[in-house]
Amino acid sequence: MLKDRFKYIVARKFFMSLQDYKKAGKIAAEALQFGKKLIKEGVLLREVTRKTEDFVYKQGARLAFPVQISLNNKAAHCYSGNESEEKFKSGDLVKLDVGVHVNGFIGDNALSLNVGNDRDIELIRASKDALKEAIDLMRPEVKLREIGRAIEEVIVGYGFNPIRNLSGHEVEKWNLHAGMIIPNYDNKSEVELEEGQVFAVEPFATTGIGKVNEGKPSGVYKIQEMKNVRVGRELLKYIYDNYRESPFSKDWLNGKFDEFKINNGFRILEQQGIIHRYPELVENEKAKVSQAEHTVMVTDKPIVLTKI
Repeated sequence: MLKDRFKYIVARKFFMSLQDYKKAGKIAAEALQFGKKLIKEGVLLREVTRKTEDFVYKQGARLAFPVQISLNNKAAHCYSGNESEEKFKSGDLVKLDVGVHVNGFIGDNALSLNVGNDRDIELIRASKDALKEAIDLMRPEVKLREIGRAIEEVIVGYGFNPIRNLSGHEVEKWNLHAGMIIPNYDNKSEVELEEGQVFAVEPFATTGIGKVNEGKPSGVYKIQEMKNVRVGRELLKYIYDNYRESPFSKDWLNGKFDEFKINNGFRILEQQGIIHRYPELVENEKAKVSQAEHTVMVTDKPIVLTKI
C-alpha cells in the first residue's frame, strides 16, 4: 500500500509540474508573438519591452527574466529599460527573447526577424532549422554531442557559423540555468539526455566568427549570493521574495521604493557581490546574429512546451 501511495504521489507531482510547464510555455509563446507584432521601424525598444512584460502579467503569470531585445551583432542579455530612447531601424536584425514562469516552472522562447525587409532571411532560417533538428533529438539516451553536431551541420550548411560559447540550458523549478547545456556544436560530450528533463534549446547562427564577448553592462541583474547587509536590506529582501534567483530588472522596483533607495541600494549590493549585473553578449561589430528557441521536455516523443 505504501509503495502504491508513493507511486501515486510521484505521478501526481509530475503531472502537476507538466501542467505548469505547459501553461508557462503557452503564455511565453503568446507573449513572444504579441511582442513580435509590435516591432516596427521607428518604435521605441522600451515600448515593446514594457508592453510585452505587461502582457505576461495580464495572463496571470510572472516573468522568468526581463524581456530581452538584442539587435544585429548583439546576441543576448540586452534590456531596453525606461531610460532607453533607442528605436528600431529598417534593416535591424532583432532577437526577441521571452521567459515566463508559473509557480516556478519556466517557459523560455525566442525568435528573430528583420525590420522592414528580409535582408537576413537565410541567417534567420539557419537558426530556425537548426532548432527543428535539435528538437527531434531531444529523446532519452541521445548524447549532447549528437544534438550539437546536428545544430552545427544545419547552420554551417547555410554558410554561417554557430556561436560556440552560447548554448541551450537545462531548466528546473525556479532555476533558468540548472546545469546541463545543449551545445551549438559537437563538443564531444558523451553525456546522455534523461527522460523528463526540460531544456531551453536555442541555436545561435552568425555571419561572424562564432564567438561572443562581453559588451557594456546590461539592465539585467541576478542575486549572486545572499549576505547580511545593513544598507539595502529592505531592497534585497524584496528582490529575493519576488524574484528569488531569477534574473530581474531595476525598473521592476520603480514605485516600490524611491529612486535614491533603488540606486544607492543597487550600487552597494553590486559592490558587495550580492547581485550580479549581466554584460551584453556581442559578436564582432560587423556581424549579424540570429536566434531561435523553444523549451522542450525530453521524452520518446519530445514535447515542445512553448507553443500556442
